[in-house]
Amino acid sequence: MRNFSKEAASMKVYRTDEIRNVVLLGHGGSGKTSLAEAMAYVSGATNRMGSVENGNTISDFDKEEQKRKFSLSTSLIPIEWEKAKINILDTPGYFDFVGEVEEAVSAADAAVIVVSGKAGVQVGTEKAWELCDKYNLPRMIYVTEMDVDDASFRQVVEDLTTRYGKKIAPHFQPIRENEKLVGYINVIKNAGRRYTEIGQREECEIPDYCKPNLEILRDSLMEAVAETSEEFMERYFNGEEFSVEEIRSAMRTEVMDGDIVPVAMGSNVQAQGVANLLSDIVRFFPSPDKRKCAGINRRTNEIFEGNYEFSKAKTAYVFKTMVDPFIGKYSFIKVCSGVLKGDDTLYNGDSDAEAKLGKIYTMVGNKPTEVSELFAGDIGAIAKLANTKTGDTLSTKNTPVMYGKTEYSKPYTYMKYICNNKGDEDKVSQALQKMMAEDVTLKTVNDSENRQTLLYGMGDQHLEITASKLATRYKCEIKLETPKVAFRETIKKKSDVDSKYKKQSGGHGQYGHVKMRFAPSGDLEIPYEFDEEVVGGAVPKNYFPAVEKGGQESVQKGPLAGYPVVGVKAVLYDGSYHPVDSSEMAFKTAAIQAFKKGFMEASPILLEPIESLTVLVPDKYTGDVMGDLNKRRGRVLGMNPAGAGKTEIVADVPMMELFGYTTDLRSMTGGSGIYSYEFARYEQTPSDVQEKEVAARAAEV
Repeated sequence: MRNFSKEAASMKVYRTDEIRNVVLLGHGGSGKTSLAEAMAYVSGATNRMGSVENGNTISDFDKEEQKRKFSLSTSLIPIEWEKAKINILDTPGYFDFVGEVEEAVSAADAAVIVVSGKAGVQVGTEKAWELCDKYNLPRMIYVTEMDVDDASFRQVVEDLTTRYGKKIAPHFQPIRENEKLVGYINVIKNAGRRYTEIGQREECEIPDYCKPNLEILRDSLMEAVAETSEEFMERYFNGEEFSVEEIRSAMRTEVMDGDIVPVAMGSNVQAQGVANLLSDIVRFFPSPDKRKCAGINRRTNEIFEGNYEFSKAKTAYVFKTMVDPFIGKYSFIKVCSGVLKGDDTLYNGDSDAEAKLGKIYTMVGNKPTEVSELFAGDIGAIAKLANTKTGDTLSTKNTPVMYGKTEYSKPYTYMKYICNNKGDEDKVSQALQKMMAEDVTLKTVNDSENRQTLLYGMGDQHLEITASKLATRYKCEIKLETPKVAFRETIKKKSDVDSKYKKQSGGHGQYGHVKMRFAPSGDLEIPYEFDEEVVGGAVPKNYFPAVEKGGQESVQKGPLAGYPVVGVKAVLYDGSYHPVDSSEMAFKTAAIQAFKKGFMEASPILLEPIESLTVLVPDKYTGDVMGDLNKRRGRVLGMNPAGAGKTEIVADVPMMELFGYTTDLRSMTGGSGIYSYEFARYEQTPSDVQEKEVAARAAEV
């Protein structure tokens, strides 16, 4: 084993056919980061193996990750193995950080789905599989924690086969003694291996107790291989054996097509099974040029087929951005065509800006390592690229290309935030801008109507960690609170009021007198309609605009609870004036008084926003979800089968009842339920909710 540290490691240049871009996917805690760590160690990229527990892994370099002991963002770890370069993209498993996973998947050409041998197939396993289906990614499954006594490889294989059928093809079988993993059987070679020291193994006999299960595994593998061609099928039925090379060649074809999903296993902690996995990645997974990649030429509007060909014009897609207060900004790119060099000048059509690249890096966690060039299909990073964000395409001015942007999950969980220190508003806003450049699923919204700033994310944990990062990284603190709901105020009945504003104070006095009728306009889109029916000049025409303006000011903050007013029609029909003391100001004030009084006499009500909610859940949870929606004052409008054993529930739910829904839905469905919503309309708030809200706002004043 080479014995040099990652700090000293330098990365040579690899051709497209020597590159494998592999994303590690799986449920939170299944062992993705520990596997990446074991891969780096076995390959000789590091001379010691870090652990998540000790907070010294390559992937989890962020202080928050080390504190919490799980990944929050995707990290890149390039590994050299068998004359190939494997770009490992280690992703977070927790659902709040799905944006990071989607970024990584958009740059990967294949996936290793990591499953804990102890916990078995979990929701995160199924989500990883669905993501691979969506992006058409070849995949393998790697079962970890085989050194733990209650881990069961057989159970995992059974569960996977039940879910995904015959394409599940285990090609390793563990050899266990005294509940310990001591070796494995290579099902393809039909040969045993025993582990010696970390990452090393030697030949051994196949124990008798392993043979019955081996027979089952080998039969299912041979059956999968036989299905690759008619000739193989015939040989299989005639009872002929396939050679190791034939099996591997058939598996490579089938893995690339997604028709076979090999299953391997090992122990991350002992670095067992990892060398086999690295060899399988090189052997079975496609190089980037085996995959399609096409964009649009902005100049000609014709399709540009990059297809990771090094001879074509240079293009690259920015799939991730890292903004670190200490090491600066890095744009992670995947080269889609051509060969990128440091002295290249590339054009960003999204921001219409050109930039000289300077140095090109590959990243090992958060440590940049310079490379002289990056071939098509390779993944690297460029520092300090101004005017460039995640999702942009870099190309040449002569061939300006735009690739389709990755679809990211939309954030629906939000809280209001308040700066702990007065005067920190700008500092917080700038820090959040940097964090939003890094995290595509984070956004802020200024809700001026309710005088609050909202922070949106994928779940409560996401928002809480964002607040924590602000404090540790950028030294500014915020407090997260339940936001105010955007209620509206309106009236149900009519009213007729007489309002006089009279003020006498030496010299000029003030005099304005209006008689007004108020009624529902029937249009909740428009705050306020004004009309006049004044006869005989009781109020001169030149004061009508002042009366209207009084109403316009009044609707901004309603008399009931201070929310914007909608759907009110006001008619000025009479009044009086004073030839000396009357003024626009006096009539405006009289109108404001009239509005307040008239509004409160016309059965004022609060309106609440109703959201149209769509929930996608496995069939077995539909009852629980619907029961919960009823508790939230929701009206279920329909249930539609969504395929793959899932149901789509559509319901109307008041916005105020959706706070905390992310957490509740996850706990109800084990994390498998997803939802989205959009504003539908306003409806009258129930009287108990209204009373509570009016009382709360009165207390604030």
